[in-house]
Amino acid sequence: MTQITLNTLSSEIKDMDAAYSASGGDAAVLHNHDLASLVISGNKVLNANGIEGIVLEPQETEHGVDVKLTIRKGYKIPHPVHLCFGLIPEDGLQEINMNFVAEEDSAVELLAHCTFPNAVKIIHRMEAQMHVGKNASLKYTEIHFHGPHGGAQVIPKAHVKIEEGGSYFNNFSLISGRVGVLEFDYDVDAEKDSVCEMITKVYGKKDDKIKIMEKVALNGENARSVIKSRLAITEDAESEFKGITEGHAPRSRGHVDCLEVLQGNAKAEAVPIIRVDNPLAKVTHEAAIGCVDKKEVETLMARGLEEDDAIDTIVKGMLA
Repeated sequence: MTQITLNTLSSEIKDMDAAYSASGGDAAVLHNHDLASLVISGNKVLNANGIEGIVLEPQETEHGVDVKLTIRKGYKIPHPVHLCFGLIPEDGLQEINMNFVAEEDSAVELLAHCTFPNAVKIIHRMEAQMHVGKNASLKYTEIHFHGPHGGAQVIPKAHVKIEEGGSYFNNFSLISGRVGVLEFDYDVDAEKDSVCEMITKVYGKKDDKIKIMEKVALNGENARSVIKSRLAITEDAESEFKGITEGHAPRSRGHVDCLEVLQGNAKAEAVPIIRVDNPLAKVTHEAAIGCVDKKEVETLMARGLEEDDAIDTIVKGMLA
């Protein structure tokens, strides 16, 4: 490897470290060999570190990066697996295909920071297959940090299969910087005695466009799920939420909960859909769209905040 290549690689690593820190992460964990981690800048793998119980196999391809991550049977990983995906330049394309497998009786938390601090014309496309084995647990937290320009197009799509007794928890957050365009599409198949919880929090501004699609099929007896969405939009932003839960098995239980807050000329749409074809299943829903409480705004303004700052404080409190 030439000195120029080494210098370029070192510069990219430093840039990703800085972007990771700006998104709320601790860059030191990406260089700790006792912790599992993966860093992808654009379509280049900068770092991949597996540990006992984890098989991490990233592969650069003609079209992006393929990632296979397997948690071996019976392993309970004590610390989060740290993932850092991003693009530092103003424009570019990142395509990541992920295959996550938590084998039987395993447990893991995946903590992903996705950062696009200078995005003017960026596309981040992620397609994932996640398999949660029997009595296994997979927690996936994804935190986004975008710059001020609104030039990111983020398209995450995932299919999740939860086997008997397994649990899957997903927490997606995009509240720092401009959203740009978000098209979020996750669907889950939940088998007997499994648990699924999906939480989505997004803050749209200016002319941001937000589309959230989440679906859970409760296929097994006693399967349980919650879909929870919290969206805030201001100025000319637009949001669409569709949450679907289907109860197909005896004593399956599901709930869809959507709250959207809007200000200015923003437009919001919420469509909770529940389907049941088993008389012993129960699925419920609630959805609300409204503005920020005027009294709360006035209270903060009385304490010295400008109106826009007061609204921003209230919204971020709701999304915390």
